[in-house]
Amino acid sequence: MTSKVEPQGNWGTDSRLAASQRWKEKSAAMGQPATNAFVDYAEPGPGMQILDLASGTGEPAITLARRIGPEGRVTATDLSADLLEVTATRAQANGLSNIVTRRADAHELPFPDNSFDLATSRFGIMFFSDAERALRELRRVLRPGARACFLVWDSVDQAYFRSMFGVVHRAIGGPYLLADGPNPFRFAEPDSLSSVMRSAGFRDAVEEKRLVPWVWPGSVEELWERERAIAVAFRPLLDRVPSDRWPRIHANVHQELSKYSDGENVAFQISVILVSGRK
Repeated sequence: MTSKVEPQGNWGTDSRLAASQRWKEKSAAMGQPATNAFVDYAEPGPGMQILDLASGTGEPAITLARRIGPEGRVTATDLSADLLEVTATRAQANGLSNIVTRRADAHELPFPDNSFDLATSRFGIMFFSDAERALRELRRVLRPGARACFLVWDSVDQAYFRSMFGVVHRAIGGPYLLADGPNPFRFAEPDSLSSVMRSAGFRDAVEEKRLVPWVWPGSVEELWERERAIAVAFRPLLDRVPSDRWPRIHANVHQELSKYSDGENVAFQISVILVSGRK
């Protein structure tokens, strides 16, 4: 029997779940252009059986379900049952009956061989403890010729992160991210994820960078509050800030974010990487 491998990061904390619930509509709106670009890239078709890994609160599973119609099905998986409950609630609210949720570890998928026509994961695979093992397991459950598609972050050195966590880092120094901690930018280096896909047995592994809008429909104060609540990878950085330094840091972050705000929205473009391979 193999041992269970958990992804890096503490994704199911009460505070993070509360933040996910509180900001779910605005977060979904902010991420929708990236989700749309990713779903276009994945090319879902009517009637497909799709596996979505690390679904979190429901994307791209919900957008995929809309594309494939009632004759297809999206199986949304995550280690957090609480996050999957958010996904199920959102699916019901959108009138989607072709999504099922399943708590599952990506390293040991509870599905038979050759079960799915397409696999996706949006901002998830960077946090798998053993990405190659998870990809081998994913390849097992895909049908011959099926694609696996991923959306991952490009470099941390972009305005969205500089305007918030970069401000904190400049103020207190030390490591930006822990060397042995969760790293959203793990596959930012060119060919890094496609190389792991090839090692796991996928063929035709390719990747491309894409700039997409990333617009928060609200105030700079809201955006900074949301990011502090959900940013697991940056938690050690935030936890190092002495309490007496926070007022100045908050003011500086708000000032930086205000450069991208029109009073109603905080608008960025983000750089992401689209990656795919075929069984």
